Amino acid sequence: MSVAPDASIPELDVRRLLCPIPVIRTQDRVKTMVPGALLDVLATDPGVLNDLPAWCRINGHRVVATDRRDGTIVVRVEVGGAAS
Repeated sequence: MSVAPDASIPELDVRRLLCPIPVIRTQDRVKTMVPGALLDVLATDPGVLNDLPAWCRINGHRVVATDRRDGTIVVRVEVGGAAS
C-alpha cells in the first residue's frame, strides 16, 4: 500500500535510528495526538516494517499504509483511542 505525501499530516523523522528507538519515538509522539490523527513515520531501519505494526496492534493504533520513498520507509499510523 502506498503512502501519498500529504503536507497536512505531521511527520516523525527517525531516519538513521535503529529499532527500538523509532518505536519509542513514535510512542512519545502519539501520546500528544488525538484519536484518529495520522502520523507519517520516516525511517531507514527495515525493522520498523515489523516492529511498528506490532506495537500498533498491541496499543490500539493502526498502520494505514507503508511505502518506500528514495531509500526512506514511510509508515502512516492512525492514532487509536487507547492511550499508550
